[in-house]
Amino acid sequence: MRTIKITAIRKADYKDLQIRYENPIPHACDVEEGQVWHSVDGNRPEGFCDSAWETLRPFVEALARGEGNFFDGWMRNPDSALLSCNDGFRPVSFLIEAVD
Repeated sequence: MRTIKITAIRKADYKDLQIRYENPIPHACDVEEGQVWHSVDGNRPEGFCDSAWETLRPFVEALARGEGNFFDGWMRNPDSALLSCNDGFRPVSFLIEAVD
């Protein structure tokens, strides 16, 4: 099994959608751009957002098993993927990549 590096690449914040549709949430997301975690053996890194993990988990687990090349050449680096969490109000884009 390989170690997978997870990097928060971009965080959006759609205030207009939050005002229109969301109940106020005083503290919704702690992730900051540039923040890095490491998944060992395909496991969720400690402190990593549960909701974001549900989106990333199948890809992280596949990379950890040595699989990759998702969707037949989607990424320039076949041992990586760029994915976003499922929060439509403040989505975070994560780069996952095998590091060993």
